[in-house]
Amino acid sequence: MSNGWRVSRIVDGDTVVVTRGRKALTLRLIGIDTPETVHPTEPIECFGPEASAYASQRLLRQPVVLEFDRSQGRLDYYGRTLAYLWVQSASAPWLFNQRAVKMGFANEYTYDSEYSWRPEFLRAERSARDQHRGLWRACR
Repeated sequence: MSNGWRVSRIVDGDTVVVTRGRKALTLRLIGIDTPETVHPTEPIECFGPEASAYASQRLLRQPVVLEFDRSQGRLDYYGRTLAYLWVQSASAPWLFNQRAVKMGFANEYTYDSEYSWRPEFLRAERSARDQHRGLWRACR
């Protein structure tokens, strides 16, 4: 875990920039995939703007803790840091990656290998799909 970060920019629903002092990291959030909004060769996808707006509303300027997963490595193909994002709230920290799936703003996404939180993310996706939340209502 890595403390002391703050979300400074939302790239899209599954990619954010965090800062700590003068250091900035672009994060690709482990275990989720949101509809495209900024891909240079892909059109904006159904529910992409809503997923990006959800990330902005929940994360922008929030203090966060980064959790890394050895099974995923540290960087993705594009050089982004792979991490889970824990939001530090007054009541209790919560895992943004999982909540985005549970609320229907993201799909569970396994890249090359299974990751630590995968069973929880699969349950969250099943719940969102069964209850027709978010993209499961708008895009299917």
